[in-house]
Amino acid sequence: MTHTGSFNQHFIRDIGMIQMFLGAAFAIGMFQPAHRFDLWAAATSWLIAHASFHLWEVAVGISSPSTITQDFPAVTLPALIGVALTTWAWHTSPHLASPGLMTRNSL
Repeated sequence: MTHTGSFNQHFIRDIGMIQMFLGAAFAIGMFQPAHRFDLWAAATSWLIAHASFHLWEVAVGISSPSTITQDFPAVTLPALIGVALTTWAWHTSPHLASPGLMTRNSL
């Protein structure tokens, strides 16, 4: 048995579908600037929660500290990229440049 448990085909399919939807949110956001921030923020929220859960497992001793570096490319890095892209989407949002519309900054 590995540190992440035994093989579970159902779980792997679930995670695959989640990753597919996250990828779709980022892809649609690339071509739909009006919806980019909302799509990317939703996808990034899941990525941050996932990365935080992995760090929590290390903090409470479920996983060894070495898993942080092992997980980094597939868990933490996507969350950091999502944060960077979502921040960029916020600053370049068409809503912020449109006079007469309520902007996110006015909320």
